[in-house]
Amino acid sequence: MKQLLAKLDELMAALLIFAILLLLVPVSLQIFSRYTDIIPRYMWTEEMSRFFFVWLIMIGATIGVRERMHFDVDFLPELTPKASRIVLFLAQFFMLVFSGVIFYWGIEFTQFGWNQTSELADMPMWLIFIAWPIAGFMWIIYLLHQMVSGLQGAESSQPGSVL
Repeated sequence: MKQLLAKLDELMAALLIFAILLLLVPVSLQIFSRYTDIIPRYMWTEEMSRFFFVWLIMIGATIGVRERMHFDVDFLPELTPKASRIVLFLAQFFMLVFSGVIFYWGIEFTQFGWNQTSELADMPMWLIFIAWPIAGFMWIIYLLHQMVSGLQGAESSQPGSVL
């Protein structure tokens, strides 16, 4: 299982880099077209930059869930290690519930946009909408692994780990 998750980590990192590089193209075209007459003002660049940004956020959030980099609010006093594990498990459980909601409604959202196209780029909208169920599914995978590892008392090698 750890090897599969390691491969998924590599894939997510590569996709994140790819999404950033893709985002640079329409944003650069927008900037250069505003200040020069060499490049015509393309209308589709604004729409495409938004679409790439959506994917960038969802992939980044997935990596954040995997590495437990989302912010924490410490309002409880110092707890024992056992109590800390229980609080962490509860937080992960609620994140798991939220991930399930994102996954379920992301599928509904993708089905809604299945036969739609974007206005300017004429791109199928399901290519953008499918980012939600994919991210929700990946969050579920990562959270279940973290929860099972925590229950087994395994030391996590992820940065920011409480266990």
